[in-house]
Amino acid sequence: MGIGFGVMVLRDGKILLGQRHVDPIKASSEMHGEGTWTMPGGKLHFGESFEEGAKREVMEETGVEINASDLEVISVTNDIVPEAHFVTIGMILKEYPGEARVMEPDEITVWDWFSLDKLPSPLFPPSLKILNNYKEGKIYKY
Repeated sequence: MGIGFGVMVLRDGKILLGQRHVDPIKASSEMHGEGTWTMPGGKLHFGESFEEGAKREVMEETGVEINASDLEVISVTNDIVPEAHFVTIGMILKEYPGEARVMEPDEITVWDWFSLDKLPSPLFPPSLKILNNYKEGKIYKY
């Protein structure tokens, strides 16, 4: 069991999503999701606040430094697959101060912006849950 998070990065009414590598080994997730579109995110490290972890992962994955104080918790989900169980903290960042670059090409192959009403498919299941909670105005839904 672990704690993960996804950061819903918004700019001009669009969301930033990255496509995970189609190779399951390179996609590197206990939650699987190879070939899916995902938010920046990852696992919370021991001793980190949610905001510190989100700031670290956004920088590692997109190359853009964000302010931890600009992040807000918007969702908590319970994500279970046969091999793993994560509590996923969904966060939102409403002001993204740069251009996303592919920093880990073996894991994420491309970053792009999408309208909330025209999302790519398939979405990484934990990211989809965060999006659905956001759209429905709910923090937690089982």
